[in-house]
Amino acid sequence: MVELAIALPLLLTLLLGFVDFGHAFYQWNAANKAVQMGARLAQISTPVASEGLSKEAKTPADPLLVGKAVAAGTYNYICTATAAGVASCVCGTGSTCQDLDADQASFDFIYDGSSTRAGMHDLLPTLVKSEVRIEYTAMGLGYWTRPGGAVPTVTVSITNHPFQFFFLGGLLGFGNITMPSMRSTVTGEDMKSTWP
Repeated sequence: MVELAIALPLLLTLLLGFVDFGHAFYQWNAANKAVQMGARLAQISTPVASEGLSKEAKTPADPLLVGKAVAAGTYNYICTATAAGVASCVCGTGSTCQDLDADQASFDFIYDGSSTRAGMHDLLPTLVKSEVRIEYTAMGLGYWTRPGGAVPTVTVSITNHPFQFFFLGGLLGFGNITMPSMRSTVTGEDMKSTWP
């Protein structure tokens, strides 16, 4: 009985620790799949920064640029959501674009998916909109006055996603930890008819 009383708490802590860390790895894997799915949905759907991208590569400031490649770094839109889920886009560092309204329906589609496509939230149910970051960047693809507009490189990230230790939190007082940021990058496509 004495040996059991000494060994049982240690064995129980180890067992529950394996369960907690296994759950953490499961969530990490689910978050990786969620950013891959989000990048794919962002790639084939109307951009969240559609207002800005519809202007980019269509009307160059210098008329001599017409028909020439859009230089890398010309634009960089970063779209995020508030805690209430309201999307907005800002101009990234080093580019000449301007802050603009975001296409809320596009952000919601990437986050929630549709009746026929899984979204990021389907793959990672604990994900909230404020942890999703979608970036549209000029990488030298497409040309000025291109009828379809700019061809961005799309990066979808999950940032500041917390993980809570269920068993170890109660037994040993472990607090919440923040998972490392995850991202997936793809090149935009013209598969959606509403692409700018």
